[in-house]
Amino acid sequence: MASRKFYQLRFGLRSKLLLLSSFLFVIPWFGYQYVWEMEKYLRFGQEQTLVGTARALATALHERENLFNNQASFLPSVEQGKDLYGYQLTEAIQLDGLHNDWPNFSQRAHFYNHQQQIFANEPLSLNFKASVGKYGKYLYLFFQVVDNQVIFRGKNSRSITNNDHLALSFSNQNNELNRFIISNKQAGWISAFSVTDNIDDIPKPAAHIQGQWLLTPQGYNIELRVPLKTLGDNIAFAFFDVNQPTGEVVSATGSADPSKLESLGTILVPSPEIERIVKGMRYTNSSIWVVDQHHRVLASAGSLKSASGVWRNKEIIPSDNEKNSLGYQFKQQVLLPLYYKILTKPPTDFIDNIYDARHLNGDHIVSALTGKSKSQWRLTTDKQALVLSAAYPIFINNKVQGAVIVEETTNGIRTLRNRALEKLFTVILAIMILGALTFIIFATRISSRIRHLSSQAEHAIDTQGRIIGEMTASTSFDEIGDLSRSFTTAVNRLSEYNHYLESMSSRLSHELRTPIAVVKTSLENLALQEKHLSLNGSNEDNAYKNNAYITRAQTGINTLNLILTNMSEATRLEQMLTSTDKVDFDLKTVVSGCIAGYRQVYSNFTFNINTLSLITEPELTVHGSPEHIVQLLDKVINNAVEFSQDKVISVELKQQNNQAEIFVSNNGDLLPEQLSENLFDSMVSLRKASSKENNKQEVPHLGLGLYIARLICQFHHGKINAYNHHQPDGVTIKIIIPTKV
Repeated sequence: MASRKFYQLRFGLRSKLLLLSSFLFVIPWFGYQYVWEMEKYLRFGQEQTLVGTARALATALHERENLFNNQASFLPSVEQGKDLYGYQLTEAIQLDGLHNDWPNFSQRAHFYNHQQQIFANEPLSLNFKASVGKYGKYLYLFFQVVDNQVIFRGKNSRSITNNDHLALSFSNQNNELNRFIISNKQAGWISAFSVTDNIDDIPKPAAHIQGQWLLTPQGYNIELRVPLKTLGDNIAFAFFDVNQPTGEVVSATGSADPSKLESLGTILVPSPEIERIVKGMRYTNSSIWVVDQHHRVLASAGSLKSASGVWRNKEIIPSDNEKNSLGYQFKQQVLLPLYYKILTKPPTDFIDNIYDARHLNGDHIVSALTGKSKSQWRLTTDKQALVLSAAYPIFINNKVQGAVIVEETTNGIRTLRNRALEKLFTVILAIMILGALTFIIFATRISSRIRHLSSQAEHAIDTQGRIIGEMTASTSFDEIGDLSRSFTTAVNRLSEYNHYLESMSSRLSHELRTPIAVVKTSLENLALQEKHLSLNGSNEDNAYKNNAYITRAQTGINTLNLILTNMSEATRLEQMLTSTDKVDFDLKTVVSGCIAGYRQVYSNFTFNINTLSLITEPELTVHGSPEHIVQLLDKVINNAVEFSQDKVISVELKQQNNQAEIFVSNNGDLLPEQLSENLFDSMVSLRKASSKENNKQEVPHLGLGLYIARLICQFHHGKINAYNHHQPDGVTIKIIIPTKV
């Protein structure tokens, strides 16, 4: 059982070399770690480059006070809804009263309700959203008003304030207040009037203010534009609500009181000069922002989605022939899907709403506005991309008046990392496959040579330890070659020694027969002389004693002669078998005839023969020597007779898979377990113990009978073995001889 487990757990050379080659998998891990370290250095370099870009742009804006004076940057604070921001529009707005062409209107518009009331005589019934944008030479304003009752100016009414109307106020270049009122008689093109603080002054049409008044289910929309050249840095607007025709204003809601210059809020319209400077930096492949000290955006350039941080070379598109090649298809369909089980592709599209387009926040911006540059890493809103941000302060008169923010994603570095890992993994995979194949071929070569050496050794020595073949020495000058030559030398020496031992019995028999013959002749002469003396009246008592000694000496000589005869019998049989011709004969007839003879020879024994399984087979043809089969049966039957206790010998003959099987069984002592495998070796016998028990030493036994039986079985390409049977106890000898097909 232990040997069986050992065989199941066998670990061959190829398996060991494959196990050792598995350490090659450490190489990709080291390569992966190396590329990750390189990515860290690339990120550090990207961070330094980004800070340098922010510093360069901030340097271009240092001490340029005129760029910030007109941007309301020197206010101590900014009030949302009062201080307005003019978004940079990408295209001109169509004045149709719809907000479809206003980008992100719902996010950029500011909502005004009761919190921004200027005065109210009745509960507030009006609220609105307002958005401000800039394109070209115009400032655009859009108002989405919710009013439960819209009251237009009467057709014959001279008053422009006894109805729902919009009041606009701007400061001009000289910081003077310019007031306007939008008061329509009906929906359509707006009617704008310029008014003053003097109630006696007649309102004058303001043709430079253009726009559209559009009725909606919730109220109305007003969309208009004002030339930038007529505007200063301050603005205010308010809607006055009238609920009855020709009635009085019941409430007013807006950004500030449009009738007072000091109450107006500021409006930030990005300076064209700042925009020009910033746009000159867009070739840095970064997203750039310039903010004032109130975090309001003065200018911007670039897009974060295209700011990968790496200069993009022109991508090489493979040709159709390359796409159809086996290597390209294998890489695209097998290798890349396998690689990207581990790697992650940088997202081509992501969402980042962390910044409002008019107001930027962040620790790095706060730090820059306090005079300290700072960079930080952050994830986009959808956590798909990693963004690097760097902020650098802008100084005017030794005071921080703004900051430059430069941002890039790590997509470029991740793409470079992936490409490096793809190439690295492909090369390592090729090396590993080549190395594994080399190891397998090397291990196969070594194991085949060892198996060949083992096979030679097995064929050179049989199961009984006899040298039956020769080994061929290897010509390789390595350890296995040395082992092969050592094995060959050892086997050849053992073969010579085995041949010497095998021939020693015949030589001893030949050499001992001459002195034995001399002794025997001398004893015979001595016996005749003693007989003659006794006839002539010599001392009969001494003659009797001498005859007894002579008889014992002759008995010993006869026994020694028999031993020598038995020793030479096996040798003669081996020599005889080499020259014996084989013929076809019926094994069933031979066995039956032998059993009939044994019944006469061993008349006091009972022989039971069983051939029932051969009833359908008239003959059991065997190609061999029937005389030697008879000799084989003689040896086996003689052995069974000597060890039988109940004097019953059972013989069974049957055919199994083109083989004739003969079972000879006797009931008696069991075979010792340690002797069952060596019972058929030369000079092995169990009769010594049996002889002592029966006090018999008449016939010497050298253990050559079953050895001769084995030689005859091997001559017929058969087998012979013995095993114990029980109930009753005894021994069965099984003989297998191939039949003729």
